Amino acid sequence: MEQLIPGIQVTEVTPVPLCGELTAGAAVIEVHSPFDGALLGQVPALTAADVDAGVAYARKSMEERPLAQWQRAEILDRAALLMAERRDDFAIAIARESAKPIKTARGEADRAIATFQFSSAVARTLTGDTVPLEAAAVGGGKIGFTLRVPVGVVGAISPFNFPLNLVVHKVGPAIAAGCAVVLKPASQTPFSSILLARLLADAGLPDGYLQIVTGSGGTV
Repeated sequence: MEQLIPGIQVTEVTPVPLCGELTAGAAVIEVHSPFDGALLGQVPALTAADVDAGVAYARKSMEERPLAQWQRAEILDRAALLMAERRDDFAIAIARESAKPIKTARGEADRAIATFQFSSAVARTLTGDTVPLEAAAVGGGKIGFTLRVPVGVVGAISPFNFPLNLVVHKVGPAIAAGCAVVLKPASQTPFSSILLARLLADAGLPDGYLQIVTGSGGTV
């Protein structure tokens, strides 16, 4: 099987994680290199109904499998390590699908590693606050507190010009906060996101916490 991007078959549809399974969809989008027009692969052309289903599944995943702070941090730490191991594969994907020089693509992969590390550090600090209430007599002997909880499902739309790091800038902080993500990558550059989803699954991110909906911007 021919591969111009590691792990991506040129002549087969590359399925995306959605609603607990790898989805190939009924229609496909061909992805071509902007440099020479070569066919890089194919992705599903999903629908608005697929987006709605993904959001509902993400919400269910958060309710049934909430992530503690230490779990979020450990997943992000492992993601940074795996990104370092797979740096060259990601650089090839970035270079192929966005026509960047390989040196620039490697720099983007390096930046993604740092973004995961920063996100992990933040995950360990989201603890809330305590507030003494004794400024007024009625508050004597009392204390208030705040807790930080995940706000809900994050919808992420990423551009084509930084197909890896700008995705990690959305996904990393969302995981740090305990939020599931439904990601719509740019149609020109979906493969960096698909490889990222595989990496995060290998890092221990539970099912439903990162789903991908590929398709045209007017549809999804």
